[in-house]
Amino acid sequence: MRNEDLINSMSRQPSVIFSSPFSVTRLPGSIAGETRHANIPWNGFVRAVLVLTVWFSGTQLPLQAIAQDLPQPESYLRLHYIKSEHMIPMRDGVKLFTSVFVPRDATKTYPLMMKRTPYAVGPYGEDKYPARVGPSEHFVKAGYIFVNQDVRGRFASEGEFTQVTPHIPNKSKPTDVDESSDTFDTIEWLLKNIPNHNGRVGMAGISYPGFYAAAGMIDAHPALKAVSPQAPVGDWYFDDFLHHGSFFLAHAFKWLTGNDRERPKPTTEPAKPYVYPTPDGYKMFLEAGSVENIDKLYLKGTIPFWKDMMLHPNRDEFWQKRALIPHLRNVAPAVMVVTGWYDAEDLYGSFKTYHSVEKQNPKVNNVLVVGPWHHGGWAGVDGDKLGNVSFGSKTGAFYREHIELPFFEKYLKDKDFPAPAEATVFETGSNAWRTFDHWPPKKTEPKQLFVREGNSLQFAAPDKSATDTSFDEFVSDPNKPVPYCEIITPKMTIEYMVDDQRFASRRPDVLTYQTDVFTEDTVVAGPIEADLWVATTGTDADWVVKLIDVRPDAPEGTPLAGYQMLIRSEVIRGRFRNDYAKPEPFKPGEPTRVRFELLDVLHRFQKGHRLMVQIQSTWFPLVDRNPQTFVDNIYFAKPEDFKKATHRVFRSAAHPTSLKLGVLPTTNR
Repeated sequence: MRNEDLINSMSRQPSVIFSSPFSVTRLPGSIAGETRHANIPWNGFVRAVLVLTVWFSGTQLPLQAIAQDLPQPESYLRLHYIKSEHMIPMRDGVKLFTSVFVPRDATKTYPLMMKRTPYAVGPYGEDKYPARVGPSEHFVKAGYIFVNQDVRGRFASEGEFTQVTPHIPNKSKPTDVDESSDTFDTIEWLLKNIPNHNGRVGMAGISYPGFYAAAGMIDAHPALKAVSPQAPVGDWYFDDFLHHGSFFLAHAFKWLTGNDRERPKPTTEPAKPYVYPTPDGYKMFLEAGSVENIDKLYLKGTIPFWKDMMLHPNRDEFWQKRALIPHLRNVAPAVMVVTGWYDAEDLYGSFKTYHSVEKQNPKVNNVLVVGPWHHGGWAGVDGDKLGNVSFGSKTGAFYREHIELPFFEKYLKDKDFPAPAEATVFETGSNAWRTFDHWPPKKTEPKQLFVREGNSLQFAAPDKSATDTSFDEFVSDPNKPVPYCEIITPKMTIEYMVDDQRFASRRPDVLTYQTDVFTEDTVVAGPIEADLWVATTGTDADWVVKLIDVRPDAPEGTPLAGYQMLIRSEVIRGRFRNDYAKPEPFKPGEPTRVRFELLDVLHRFQKGHRLMVQIQSTWFPLVDRNPQTFVDNIYFAKPEDFKKATHRVFRSAAHPTSLKLGVLPTTNR
């Protein structure tokens, strides 16, 4: 196990080639078992040498840092690689379209780097080259054989496409096929038919390709040595379209209209993008009414999975068999799970994939990387900012060069890189990279923040004087739902997870609680649990909880003065508070416990800031509307089912509402 260390983010400077040993300064704010490196002005590329220390858990080594920008124009790829296209047969006879790029230099051998995707591997044609291949710009010049494959039933591949293909753990006949078997069969064919390989294979993919990477490492081919599931879909009842039973309407509509239209036969042509009738998604979805009506008005029955979801609002067998996470056993390759703190799509799948591999495969080198990124933001952008929030350095570029590439170079080429730290995690609020030998960090102290009188948050529980008359209440109107963001858009924005929440704080249907001003830095680490005691005059309700960093007010013109930065948020459909498969109505007026996980954070609330919690019942059109009347299937609710309700949040001794979180020991800087 490795000591945890802290590495300050690098300042942004133009890249030049530089090589030199270096020294660092121990800061007064460092704590035992942790190293913090000074954020000094950098000249050129000396930063590249320092940031490599994140790999060594405190060990500093003088290394050559050749990290020039690596543009990957089509002409470079054409000059150095030979493209070929193949229809690779699977064990059931279905053939999958596969593009292969082999280096022209045949004097060496190379590992195979594979991506399996439902999003098309075009451009199609052996004379047509893409702008880039591989996980990042660095891999092309490092030398790999790149393999891109259309999964079965998508684009140029044969077969029938199934969304998040159910895994078959015990295959007994050739027709027992899934993404694990298709990956195995593809690797077997490649090893026999592609020249100049070194017998080792790596896999990487983001989002849906991350799901295929994770599925491919189950009962893997012996040649598969390193896999990086990045933002992988793990369980679609908690990823992407459903969060604790609540339907992520705006995201599901956008993604499915582009990726779930029926394909009569193999094709190289993408579906035409959906054109929204208005930019005002709030108005569009509200006026449509129920989810059923949205289908009738706009989709017109053309999206198969939308129809499937409408028939399965509960976590029944349809959803259970599509969960990959329970099947992540018999994993042999080295694994690096990658995600971003502000991944609005598959954050659940990322953390649960890491923990599942860790628990079920204790001997596997399984590591976690989390940066300050939106969904896939580590792959192609600088990663120095998101929305209004700056992260102080090009975190995406740092990851691609100093984390991702060394991982595969080590396991596929035996390059002399140390194994990555168990968890390489970016601390938001301070803009610092940290490494840990365990995630969540072992030094985390469990704390409980209680909702108290006067819209306050306190670490002390309510005393006996706080009776069940101690509550706050608001009227929730499903016909005037709380918007999820301030801008006019029909889609889920990539930056909503760091948006300023003052627009919501000022609404009467949003309860707001905050701590006193912090007198010292406070670092929250690991998963967060909302533990609510609530009541409603209706029979159903959604519950949204937000964790917010409140910056201090400052004179006009000060950047982000008073900014209420969203740190983590989540929603639960209240009917699923006890069982996602068996919905239950609320008893009007009765105090009821509702608990759910908000997933992980690593955030420093700096001295002078406050921690805020917001509680509300609507979050539109990010989440569809709960009618607040218990009906068998919300998606088919009638106009008369949508009713106002008064919701209460209790803060009594008997029914204390709280947020459970972990706090890391720290000192002021």
